[in-house]
Parts: sequence; C-alpha cells; structure tokens
Amino acid sequence: MKKFSLTILTIAILGTLFSCKVNYSFSGASIPENVKTVSVKTFQNFAPLANVNLTQTFTEALKDKFLSQTNLDIVTKNGDLQFEGSITGYTITAVAIQGNETAALNRLSITTKVKFTNTKDKEQDFENSFTRYSDFESSQNLSSIEDQLIKEINDQLTQDIFNKAVSNW
Repeated sequence: MKKFSLTILTIAILGTLFSCKVNYSFSGASIPENVKTVSVKTFQNFAPLANVNLTQTFTEALKDKFLSQTNLDIVTKNGDLQFEGSITGYTITAVAIQGNETAALNRLSITTKVKFTNTKDKEQDFENSFTRYSDFESSQNLSSIEDQLIKEINDQLTQDIFNKAVSNW
C-alpha cells in the first residue's frame, strides 16, 4: 500500500510540473511556449535635434536585447510580440551648476514612446513612455562622446522595455 501511495504521489507531482509550462531564463523573462517570434518596427524620430542615427541604433538595440536574452526569432512583421513607437525626446540639460554659474555636468536624456502588442495574451499589451539619461562632464565635446552616451542610454531603455514586456514582475 505504501509503494502504491508513493507511485500516485510521484505521478501527481510530475503531472503538475509538466502540465503548465512556461519558459524561464536567467534574464528574468517568462515567455510562454506558444510565443515564438518578435517583431520590431523602426522607431520614428520626433525629437528635435536628435542624432540622425538614433532611430536605427535604438531599433537595433531593442532587437539585440531579445536576441541575446531569449530564444525568440526576430521577424520583420506580425511577430507574436510586436513593438512599435517613436523617439519623442532628446535633450541636453545642465545638472551640476558650479559657483561661477557654469555647469560641471550635463545630462543627455532620451524618451521613447512604446506600443507593445502580445498577440497571444492581450492583457500584456501596453503603451508607455520610457526615459533614461547619462551624465557627462561639461568640458567634454558632445560630438566626441555622443555615440557612447546613446549606447549607454539605449541599453538602459531596452532593458526597461524588455522587463515591462516579458518579465511579469
């Protein structure tokens, strides 16, 4: 009788484990098995004075985030997960004013508006704005460090978007 109870308990545990399957990764993403693809439309630039390469670098950074942190395939359109949006802000502001009324630090801020559609679970859909920034010394020439600052900000923005879309925290 004891062996029979142990067998039933083992079957029940295994049945529970394999009946509901969600893929988990070290990135914190929880992506259901029925989600196989992601599509990212090129983000349009509506921010005045933004770097001309920003739309391309941001769009590629978002695709790279999904390639590196999931097993999803990137498709050109109609993915199971779909991203589209625009860059709405690109500003440089002084953040650390010195006694002589000059800025010691400047801040580059980028804002994106993102529309996310999950074709497998409409409750996950969202439309949000995300803003991130990076500070730099006012003595530095922006044109010489702009690409690096944009890369840092894109990394932060795409991680925020990734977390909102697939981490379910």
